[in-house]
Amino acid sequence: MSQPSFERIELTPPGNEKKVLLHSCCAPCSGEVIEAMVHSGLEITVFFYNPNIHPRREYELRKDENRRFCEKLEIPCVDADYDTKNWFMRAKGMEMEPERGKRCTMCFDMRFERTALHAHENGFKVFSSSLGISRWKNMEQINGSGIRAAGHYDGLEYWTYNWRKKGGANRMIEISNREQFYQQEYCGCVYSLRDTNNWRLSRGKEKIEIGVKYYGKEEDDSCQPCRDA
Repeated sequence: MSQPSFERIELTPPGNEKKVLLHSCCAPCSGEVIEAMVHSGLEITVFFYNPNIHPRREYELRKDENRRFCEKLEIPCVDADYDTKNWFMRAKGMEMEPERGKRCTMCFDMRFERTALHAHENGFKVFSSSLGISRWKNMEQINGSGIRAAGHYDGLEYWTYNWRKKGGANRMIEISNREQFYQQEYCGCVYSLRDTNNWRLSRGKEKIEIGVKYYGKEEDDSCQPCRDA
């Protein structure tokens, strides 16, 4: 692991716990979070549960990038169930909701509930998520979902640390370029893909082409990871 260009700080999870379950939405967003935890000597397990991501090819691309990075750092990575049927059932009636609306809250709730269950069943007292590192996300919305999910189990806490601060947002891009992560251009769900493509077409741009863009391989790497993930 190469030395970052920004000074790191030592992280202290709730209760001074060393064992942390990290819900990961994708490799670009989780890269900095994982490296920060490794630097602080934490015992991390990455939990990949994102049934919101469609189509299947996009899902596999994001999952494989996450797994590749975890294998490089010799970190356990749990590949959770891709239960899309359940996700679509829960999203019913919210198909036209805007980004950061109630559909996104449902999506965060669903993913964190499953993460909290895994934490409870496997002896973790703390879990967190890489979702909040993206500047496109509402931190209060994400933290609310995490806290609610943790509340189902005694002794479990959601770590609300703001991964964007202390240079985190900059390191996110730096690591993505260094590792040449796959660069997704929409949240992952079919409704975000629809809305993003409509926005692009309205401005004379081409629709998103899945599996094409990678950090560090393009002249313009200014796009933030996980724009809507």
